[in-house]
Amino acid sequence: MTAVAATTAPVAPGSLRFAVLGDTGTGEKPQYEVAAQLWRSHSVFPFEFLIMVGDNMYGSERPQDYARKFELPYKPIIEAKIPFYAALGNHDDPNQRFYKLFNMNGERYYSFKKDTLGNPGVRFFALDSNYMAGDQVRWLEKELASSGSDWKIAFFHHPLYSSGGRHGSEVDLREQLEPMFLKHGVNVVFAGHEHFYERLKPQKGIYYFTAGGSAKLRAGDIRRGSMTEVGYDADNSYMLVEVAGDVMHFQTLSRTGRRVDSGSISRANRPLTQP
Repeated sequence: MTAVAATTAPVAPGSLRFAVLGDTGTGEKPQYEVAAQLWRSHSVFPFEFLIMVGDNMYGSERPQDYARKFELPYKPIIEAKIPFYAALGNHDDPNQRFYKLFNMNGERYYSFKKDTLGNPGVRFFALDSNYMAGDQVRWLEKELASSGSDWKIAFFHHPLYSSGGRHGSEVDLREQLEPMFLKHGVNVVFAGHEHFYERLKPQKGIYYFTAGGSAKLRAGDIRRGSMTEVGYDADNSYMLVEVAGDVMHFQTLSRTGRRVDSGSISRANRPLTQP
C-alpha cells in the first residue's frame, strides 16, 4: 500500500482547506514571522479556517496578552473573518475556552463538522489532553460512534507518538485514546507539545502529525528512528491541509516559506485494523 505520495495541495473545486498551528502564543518575533508567512500562503491556498493544537498562550493571559500573543500576529486572518478552533495545551489556562476567537464555546473538548461540496463531510474532534477523565472519554466514544462515514480528524496537544528527545510519546494517553481511534476509524491526528514538525509513519493505519513549531523551536530535538517518516526541527513551521473527496493533501512550510514536507493520504487505502 502506498497511501502517502509527494504532492502539493491542488486547491480542488469544492474541497475543504484549513491550516494547522501549534505552540503559538509567545508574542515574540518567530510567531509574528510565521503568521505573516501564513497570511501570504492564503493568497495561493485560501484556507477556510485554522486549528490550533494547544499552548495558545504562554505566560500571563491578560487582555493585553491576548492582543500581543494572538490578535496582533493574526490580525489579517481575524479581519478576514477566518475562524480559529483551539485545543488546550499544558501552558493554557482552561478559561481560554471562553475566549470568543478560539471558538470553543466554553467547552474543554468539542467537535464540529465541515461539509465539502459533493464530497464526504469532515468531522473534527478537539480534545483536552491535559485531563483525559471519564467524562471526556465517554463523550468521545459517543461522538465517534455517531460520526458515520465522515473523515475523522482528532486534534489535541500531547502526541501519542513522537520522536522528540525532550518529551517523546505520551504512552498513557495513547492507551486511552488509540483503541477508540481504531474502533471508530479515525483517519488523522494532529498534535503539538514538541516544538518541531514530525510526520510519523502510519501507526496501525492512522496518520499522526506533530505541528508544535509555529512559534517556539527546539532545534535538533528529533531522535529519528523507525517511526519517523519526515522530521523538521531546523526552523518554525505550519501546515496547510486540503480534503478533496477521499484524499487529503498536506504541505508543511517553514517560517521563510520553504516547503519541508508534502504528500497525500487516501482514505480508501486505510489498512483494516482490529480494535
